[in-house]
Amino acid sequence: MLSLLLCVLYFGVLLGLSAYGLHRLHLVILCRLHRAKLSRAPEVAALTDRDLPAVTIQLPLFNESTVAARLLDAVARMDYPADKLEIQVLDDSTDETQGLVRAHVERLRAQGIDAVYLHRTNRVGYKAGALDAGLKVAKGELVAIFDADFIPQPGFVRAIVGHFEDPSIGMVQTRWGHLNRDVSILTKVQALMLDGHHLVENRARFGADLLFNFSGTGGMWRKDAILKAGGWQHDTLTEDLDLSYRAQLAGYRFIYREDVVSPAELPEDISALRAQQYRWAKGTVQTARKLMARVLTAELSRGQRFEAFFHLTPHFAYPLLVVLSVLLLPALVLFPAADTLTMLAIDLPLCTATTGSLAAFYMLAETAQGRSRWGAVARLPMLIALGTGLAPHLSKAVIEGLRSMAGEFVRTPKQGDNKGRYKVRTDLPITEGLLALLSCGAVVASIETGHYFATPFAVLFAVGYLYVAFLVGQEQIARGREATSSAPAVSSDAPVVGAWSRQGTKDRPLGDVAA
Repeated sequence: MLSLLLCVLYFGVLLGLSAYGLHRLHLVILCRLHRAKLSRAPEVAALTDRDLPAVTIQLPLFNESTVAARLLDAVARMDYPADKLEIQVLDDSTDETQGLVRAHVERLRAQGIDAVYLHRTNRVGYKAGALDAGLKVAKGELVAIFDADFIPQPGFVRAIVGHFEDPSIGMVQTRWGHLNRDVSILTKVQALMLDGHHLVENRARFGADLLFNFSGTGGMWRKDAILKAGGWQHDTLTEDLDLSYRAQLAGYRFIYREDVVSPAELPEDISALRAQQYRWAKGTVQTARKLMARVLTAELSRGQRFEAFFHLTPHFAYPLLVVLSVLLLPALVLFPAADTLTMLAIDLPLCTATTGSLAAFYMLAETAQGRSRWGAVARLPMLIALGTGLAPHLSKAVIEGLRSMAGEFVRTPKQGDNKGRYKVRTDLPITEGLLALLSCGAVVASIETGHYFATPFAVLFAVGYLYVAFLVGQEQIARGREATSSAPAVSSDAPVVGAWSRQGTKDRPLGDVAA
């Protein structure tokens, strides 16, 4: 009876993971089916300077002293009529960033640039709250948003503003570039993961007229689309995903521009990456809780509802992966090794559905930007290992997302021109260490029992857990030593209380700002 239960659970988990793997293959097929649309030059209305709409560029900041000046300088170089462009700095900072950015805004204003500094001392709603507060006083009918680590290019606004001549267009998302792609294997794998999102997921959904999302930065919104969709809301940690679905359910269409690229920083240490991925995982689950029933009953096509389900639930694969890691060792010990025919009939299709679909997905991501597909193949084992190593931490995020809405928005520390200025502290990786030992046992068991098909996967599990456990442990021990020998590192998310202040426009009392 116990063996039967284990067998059902084991193959149930494999089938669940295979479903998410086959969905990736489905996205690859969609890109192929709609390649004519995706390869065409974008249809953008040609506008004279006199006809260009007013645009506000919002820059939400929180303790970003290492990258804020770089961002402001990049936005100041934007090729757009000065009388139709407003730069809105939304600063919730509690450190020296306040003084640095205030002074920088004053210098830009002295150059004739319409730059406004808005400082909140009450972080209600975190980023969503800051964007909402800025939107209430924004001059532009269109609003572009950039996170602190981005370097928008001078032609960004002109390249996409013409799309909004069509009143049905609510948002245009552009592609992210990677400033530090080649720093380490960690950044190389992250770059590949994000390229998969932008060059496969976004392209497939846009090409097939399916719902997709604003990525939180590097995009432009129609102000009315935000307002008519209910505005920025902060009951989830992925306010961008939440607003995207509400806006599309309200009837607005989105455009994806893969040819317009905004470079940005990738996290260079594992603790920062885990914090970022945790927020994305928890927030996506919260958005699914909030909107899934509404999406599945909306007047959408069957394909749109199908894709929305997988779009809002991808992080459920992480708990499945953890369960598979736990079940692998007893399954190898209790189940007899299959003969060659059985492996070809059962194991091979399951492995193809998971690993094979991943290979096709990321190979397309590489070829779509003119890179060799074999680069994706070479990095694929490490990508699988990293995903496995992150699975326990992100499984916790999924559980928390199911249990509660909102939560603290822990922003990703930026490196910029002062590496180590901002750091993330996290728990020591005990769970990852235990799963690494269990996976090492599975490697030995797979060889001893003749389950050779399982050996490479058991090795990848072991490597992934060991890799993440080692890096996290190394970083946190080093930071613990730093804390005992010097002043504590600046927290990236220290709580503050108060109202807000303005600089760059006529002052008027606004009081506390709540999203």
